Amino acid sequence: MTQQPGLAAYIAVTASYWAFMLTDGALRMLVLLHFHTLGFSPVQLAYLFVLYEIAGMVTNLSAGWIAVRFGLTATLYAGLSLQVVALLLLTQLDTSWQISTSVIFVMMVQGLSGVAKDLAKMSSKSAVKLLAPSEGDGLFRWVAVLTGSKNAVKGFGFLLGAALLASVGFTWAVLGMALILAIILAAVLLAMPKGLPVGRKGAKFSEVFSKSRNVNWLSAARVFLFGARDIWFVVGIPVYFYAVFSDGSEEGNRAAFFLIGSFMAIWTIFYGVIQASAPRILKAATRTEAELIAAARNWALLLAIVPAVLALAVLLTGEPALWLTVSLVAGLLAFGAIFAVNSSLHSYLILAFTKAERVTMDVGFYYMANAAGRLIGTLLSGLTYQLGGLAACLGTAAVMVALSALAAARLQDKPATAPARS
Repeated sequence: MTQQPGLAAYIAVTASYWAFMLTDGALRMLVLLHFHTLGFSPVQLAYLFVLYEIAGMVTNLSAGWIAVRFGLTATLYAGLSLQVVALLLLTQLDTSWQISTSVIFVMMVQGLSGVAKDLAKMSSKSAVKLLAPSEGDGLFRWVAVLTGSKNAVKGFGFLLGAALLASVGFTWAVLGMALILAIILAAVLLAMPKGLPVGRKGAKFSEVFSKSRNVNWLSAARVFLFGARDIWFVVGIPVYFYAVFSDGSEEGNRAAFFLIGSFMAIWTIFYGVIQASAPRILKAATRTEAELIAAARNWALLLAIVPAVLALAVLLTGEPALWLTVSLVAGLLAFGAIFAVNSSLHSYLILAFTKAERVTMDVGFYYMANAAGRLIGTLLSGLTYQLGGLAACLGTAAVMVALSALAAARLQDKPATAPARS
């Protein structure tokens, strides 16, 4: 049974992560919509998030070692602090700058925000392995609740960002978020209970590279899975919906902001709710690890069908239409539900495959792969939309999911695995 100090530490880390992800979601929507209205092309919009994802790759690769060397609380505090700095820097953005200068500045600030996010994420996910109940499907349930709730909170962040942009403008919105996050950081510094491991001075950086076959193949599956989502999520769908909902006037822009932000929020919240419910959907308490590994492949194959069908619908229609917009909303919600089960399975399996003494290293390596997938998806989102519109985004997403299923098929069960009965 988990000790109370450990549970208190887990709750504190989770609450901090929620606050962080609220600002992260709001910031992404603020940056995307603000710069789209300034005339940035789809490729330029994608560039704004490139350094964010590259920074995520580098951070995740080193964050596991940093956590082992200095402790999980240190990485959490660093993540929250860097996000406050990134938000404050964005308030210095000047609309009189040339587009190239603005792109470079926002890329650099987004890179800092990417470092911040992945330090906070690695701290929270590693804490689950160390603090979750070991009996039954306790690990899967704790992972699913943390990941699902985080994405639901990030969904509210998308809506918050769109609402703030429409109501108080870019600068005041960013400044307000920086203030709120700074207050939360101060509260965590003063009240963090004990329960998380401290640093180990002898940790070597070379330990971050996993020698586990399963960890490596699961990381490969993660690259393609999240690349498939961000191909349409980062630029394609927001820009497409903006073209559908806005007439170019200030009032039309404001309405489009709310509609796009609402869709992104609803999608992410729905995705988070399904993630949290994944253990029950999969009946994980009565299934062996081998069955859950097979499920990771099967659910990915099912997921690939959705963007393929949507791409065909967009291609055949040729131009925006009401029935197509409704079909896209319904189809992408279906994508979100199936994607959530896939993602939750991956998040459970990485912790099931790793050992307690390597958890921060393997989780960091796995989320490095996650960031690599988002980077590929981000770059392809702007590129495919500019070259072939939304149909190209969705068609490429279908191929990426199929590749994720092939990687998941390479996972192997440990011998003599017993059912995880509650």
